[in-house]
Amino acid sequence: MEPASPPLVAIRSASAVGFPPSVSQGSLLFGFAPPGSTLNYAGHNVRIASDGHFVVGVAREQTGNVALKLVKPDGSDSTLTIPIVPRSFPVERVEGVPEKTVNPPPDIAARIEREQAEVEAVRIRDDDRTDFEQRLIWPVKGRISGVFGSQRIYNGTPKSPHSGVDIAAAQGTPIHAPAGGIVTFANPDLYLTGGTVLIDHGHGVSSNFLHMSRIDVKVGERVEQGNVIGLVGATGRATGPHMHWGMNWFNVRVDPQLLMTPAGAQPATEAK
Repeated sequence: MEPASPPLVAIRSASAVGFPPSVSQGSLLFGFAPPGSTLNYAGHNVRIASDGHFVVGVAREQTGNVALKLVKPDGSDSTLTIPIVPRSFPVERVEGVPEKTVNPPPDIAARIEREQAEVEAVRIRDDDRTDFEQRLIWPVKGRISGVFGSQRIYNGTPKSPHSGVDIAAAQGTPIHAPAGGIVTFANPDLYLTGGTVLIDHGHGVSSNFLHMSRIDVKVGERVEQGNVIGLVGATGRATGPHMHWGMNWFNVRVDPQLLMTPAGAQPATEAK
């Protein structure tokens, strides 16, 4: 499993605007615009880096087009429209999960809600860092045992679509940071996800790692690409040891596996 080429290209001129011809459901969209421009996407003011690069997330369920409203420093405005390519998502049946993690009693349901709110709160971070531009590496190498977007059915009960990619690995296998960033969350005992770490890569892009048996980083710590952040485990709602790697643009879940393929990392090209 080799990483893809970097998804971004250099700006060709100070007034250049670039974006891909299409974007898949559940992916990150990379582009560039003149530094100093303002960019709005679905009511969100999108950060534009000093080199002009920007990134937005496209949800699994989103259809139609991505519409980006751009105002350049000279006051001229336009709407960048990028078609969304639909995807087919499989159904995955998972048996043998503890029933209390599938249909939790009220007190456990309340705990899950509190913990999910804590995780979502750190995803609002919008740092002017561009670690997300790095050529990503796999946190763990191995057999892919679960894919993003699949409809999960636990013990016969349909639940939310899978939010990341699972890689089967032995208990205690080191997990490496796929890109540099700041650790924004680290908790060894969340009810559903067990040992959980979030790394913020800048501009709202973050990675999350679940079911860890050991956490080797702390909140506020800077990690570099390739650093060991902890070990593979089977904590939380898991039937065996594996690494779950999820990625987000703020609270929009996206597919890490798309970023590891040339098609998913299609570079932005200058608009004519």
